[in-house]
Amino acid sequence: MEPSPAEWARLTIPRMVQRAASRWPDAVCIEDGAQQMSFGEVAAACEAAARAFIAHGVQPGDRVAIWAPNQWQWVIAAVALQMAGACLVGLNFRYKPAEAARALRRVGAKWLCTLGESASAIAAERVPTLEGIVRFSGAAASGLSWDDFLAAGAKVSSPSLRARINTLKPEDTADLIFTSGSTGEPKAVMCSHGQNLRTFDAWSRGVGLRAGDRMIVIPPFSHSFGSRAGFLACMMRGATLLPEQGFDPPRLLQRIQDDRVSVWPGAPSMYQAVLAFPKRGDFDLSSLRLAVTGAAVVPVALVRRMRSELGFETVITAYGLSESTGCVSMCQPDDDPETIATTSGRALPDVEVICVDPGGRPLPPGVAGEICVRGYNVMQGYWDAPELTAEAVDSEGWLHTGDIGVLDERGYLRITDRLKDMFIMNGQNVYPAELENQMFEHSEIAQVAVIGVPDPKVGEAGMAFVVPTPGNHPQPEAIRAWCSERMADYKVPRHVRVVAELPLNATGKADKPQLREWARHEAAGP
Repeated sequence: MEPSPAEWARLTIPRMVQRAASRWPDAVCIEDGAQQMSFGEVAAACEAAARAFIAHGVQPGDRVAIWAPNQWQWVIAAVALQMAGACLVGLNFRYKPAEAARALRRVGAKWLCTLGESASAIAAERVPTLEGIVRFSGAAASGLSWDDFLAAGAKVSSPSLRARINTLKPEDTADLIFTSGSTGEPKAVMCSHGQNLRTFDAWSRGVGLRAGDRMIVIPPFSHSFGSRAGFLACMMRGATLLPEQGFDPPRLLQRIQDDRVSVWPGAPSMYQAVLAFPKRGDFDLSSLRLAVTGAAVVPVALVRRMRSELGFETVITAYGLSESTGCVSMCQPDDDPETIATTSGRALPDVEVICVDPGGRPLPPGVAGEICVRGYNVMQGYWDAPELTAEAVDSEGWLHTGDIGVLDERGYLRITDRLKDMFIMNGQNVYPAELENQMFEHSEIAQVAVIGVPDPKVGEAGMAFVVPTPGNHPQPEAIRAWCSERMADYKVPRHVRVVAELPLNATGKADKPQLREWARHEAAGP
């Protein structure tokens, strides 16, 4: 019998994995190249690795980090260290060694799981709290191979492991996920086992994920979208996890065809890139059933094309952030197409959402303001940063998201933009996501990202970076003229740059800090 939301909140992630093994022992849990593991085999592998962590001295409450691309060992190590009572620290594999070392120092990590070359790089950084390194693959002078690491677990008894698992409580911190750091140094967000499970019970139930689904996961496991909406949701619902290391349209299309992918969650830019891929028609995408996406804005035209051209039966939009355990609101499969295309749905059950003015006062429906969230999904706080936690979560428990949105009379939320992305032109607030949504309607634009850049006459002006659709060569002035016919003058980008591709961050969204760097270099000149 399926646990109720309250029952999920009283479980821990290790208990959830053991439950999945009992319910679907022989069903395929993970497929990663030649590696295929059933739910029963995954649980057994997690327990073997947990014994190894215990044998190597990992204690309850220790922080153990993983710095690796999406692969089957990531999942085994993540659950295993939690079985040993430790807290998972996910590090973006795009980090440079110095960045990874700073993150390890910040949380006082005791162990690190990574790859061969990365193991040597971290050893050279000399992280004082680090007691050991495990290599998933690759040879290196530093650290233990995965097999040698596991061998030590033979001396830890089953009762000792059970004691660790039984000692773990739902309110214990399960993981630390680093924010993007686009507004400063990345912060480590703490969320508990019970929060993870209750939130992604609501998410996976809401999107209609089911046993037998085959989900490809491109967002990194170090991020909420990859870990919680990826392998955690798959294990909770009995779906097969297909890890993917990075986003490459032709490789992705081949995997969808060969592996009969039914569920593909991703950022809007991923679907845009696949739609723009000139040889998309060469691949059989008939297995696709469900897409889950979300960002500051999801263009209406994109949702329509995902259905008509990629063949998705269901497209669902959702909204969340690391500080909300990854999810705040979501549409439902039976919502009408216009609602799914233009909103991020309603708040999760038992979660409150309001929009407030700059003074923190709630605003009526239809009026834009900062989105605030209160409920079981609000983070425990930022690691070792009580003053930053107090800035983000007020005394009444409201998480101030930094996102701008509008609630309608039904309680459906429309995200308009990030506060930090907004720029001011001649005293007028301009929200880049609104411009991007409109510009995506242009027949010659495959992808677009807008930023604000300094302008001596008007303070700030818009700069649009445009990727053309295949075979087209749009001219910047023609794009500006097209915008002028459809937007108020202050919204029309003063600068348009046509580029071959947009830089993307680890979650597949346009990397706006990198675009700002491009703009600064251009302004500085040769």
